[in-house]
Amino acid sequence: MIAEPHGGKLILRKIPDSFKETFMEEAKSLPSITVDVDTILDMENIAKGVFSPLEGFMTKEELEEVAHKMMLPSGEVWTIPILLQLNERPSFPKGERIAIRDTNLKIIGVMDIEDVFKIDLERIAKAVWGTDSREHPGVSLFYSKGEWAIGGKIWLVEEADFPLRDWELEPSETRKIFSYRGWKKIVGFQTRNAPHRAHEYLQRLALEIGDGLFINPIIGRKKKDDFDSGLIIRAYELLIEKFFPKERVIMGGLATSMRYAGPREAVFHAIIRKNFGCTHFIVGRDHAGVGNFYDPFEAHRIFDKLPKDIGIEIIKVGNVFYCSICGGMASDKTCGHADKYRTYVSMTKVRKMLMEGTMPPLEMVRLEIAKLLVEYTHSKIKRMVE
Repeated sequence: MIAEPHGGKLILRKIPDSFKETFMEEAKSLPSITVDVDTILDMENIAKGVFSPLEGFMTKEELEEVAHKMMLPSGEVWTIPILLQLNERPSFPKGERIAIRDTNLKIIGVMDIEDVFKIDLERIAKAVWGTDSREHPGVSLFYSKGEWAIGGKIWLVEEADFPLRDWELEPSETRKIFSYRGWKKIVGFQTRNAPHRAHEYLQRLALEIGDGLFINPIIGRKKKDDFDSGLIIRAYELLIEKFFPKERVIMGGLATSMRYAGPREAVFHAIIRKNFGCTHFIVGRDHAGVGNFYDPFEAHRIFDKLPKDIGIEIIKVGNVFYCSICGGMASDKTCGHADKYRTYVSMTKVRKMLMEGTMPPLEMVRLEIAKLLVEYTHSKIKRMVE
C-alpha cells in the first residue's frame, strides 16, 4: 500500500483557483515582507504537502521541540527547522496577516503570524547540525538568514518563477501515478548529484525489491561545488532512457535546499518521500553529509534513536565500490575481497578529476554520463577564466 502522509493527512494550503483573484486583491492591501528563494520554496512545499504535517513556518515552541527532541509538539517526528528568518526584528504583531513576496516583489502567499521570536543561532545549530562552526555550509547559511523569525500558518496564492518548475512533482501527483501503475512497494531515492555507478547500484537494488523506483533529486540551493540541478536532471534522463526499465522508474525534482545536516537530514528526507507515497527509502553511506562533520554511518544509526517509528521502511546500505576481482559493483555485504581490489566511488572524487581535466574511469561513472559531466565542467572552467 502507498504510505499514508506523515501525520495522517496530506496538508494542502493552496488557494483554489476560484478564490485566487479575490484573495490576491486582499493580499495587495496587506503589509508585506520580501524573502529569499529558499524560503519561498519552503513555503510552496508546506502548501503542497511535501512537508506534511507542517501548515506553516515554525513557532519558537516548534523550533525548540524539533531541535532538542526531534518531535513536533503535535507528536510527529520531525528533525529539521523550517523557519522564516529575518535579519532585523519585525514590526508585525502576533495575530496580523501579512503578504509574502519573492525577490521580484511578486506576492506568493500570506501568513497569519502566531509568533515573533529571536533564535539562539549557535545553540540551535549545535542541536540540529551537531556543530556551531561557520565552516559547515548548512550552519553558515542558517546564520546568514538572521536571528529573528516569524511563525504561523501560510496560504499559497501563486508559485514563484523557478527555472526547473517543469521537473517538479507534487505528492498529490505522485500518489496518483503510483496508484495508477499499481505500485504497492515504492522505493524513494534522494540525491544531490549526477548519478555515478554506486548510485546506480543502489537504484538497481531498489528495483529488485520494489514495484517502482522514485528518483527525487534536490533541485534547490546546493553548495557552489555541487553540480548544477539542470545537469543532474539531464544525466538522470539519460540513465533512465538507456539503462533502466522506464515503466518502473519515475523522476521528479524536489525544489528545496540542501541543509547538509547529515543524520537529521536523512530522517527529513525519508519523511518527505513518505509524503510522496514511498513505502521504502534508501539511506547510503554519509547521507546528506559534508566534509568530515559526520560519521559515515551516523545516518543509519539515527533511525534507531528516533522517539517513535516514522512509518517508512529504511533500506540501509553500506560501502559500495567496484571490485576488480568480482568484475563489477559490490558492497561490504556481497564482496569478500581485500580493500586493494576495490575502487570506491564518490562524486567528490569525480568532481576533482573533472576539474583536473581527467575523464572519470568507467568503474566510477558510465561513459555516457561522464561525457555530459566533462562538457559541463569544461564550460564552467571557461566561464571562470573569462
